[in-house]
Amino acid sequence: MYKIERRTSGYIITFSGSINSAEMQKWRNESQRILSLEKSPSFGVIVIMTDLVPLEYNAQSIMIAGQDLYKQKGMQRSAVILANPIISMQFKRLAKESGIYATERYLDIKTYPNPVDLAIKWVKEGIDPDK
Repeated sequence: MYKIERRTSGYIITFSGSINSAEMQKWRNESQRILSLEKSPSFGVIVIMTDLVPLEYNAQSIMIAGQDLYKQKGMQRSAVILANPIISMQFKRLAKESGIYATERYLDIKTYPNPVDLAIKWVKEGIDPDK
């Protein structure tokens, strides 16, 4: 399952459960539709995936295309809130493939006491949670 929410400074995207390639394609298509209406030249994205299971191979390539779409449409920074080290490794690899790794931060809920607050500070103000 996924959900996309527009906020004043960007988007909050929630992924949970098992997402197959058909649902991931639906997310990418909806993202493309939403981003075609985007008026801001730059924005941030917070991704919440604390309940997501690792993506199957075909869904991964669609995720890469979706990440690239957000980057091309003006995503300046992104933060990923997660709870699974396998998901963390998978999404770091995907971010490297899509070219967003340098501007994305990963906040494990077991390591960071207030991951949402830190994600907002990174996305809005560029305050790096890792420093």
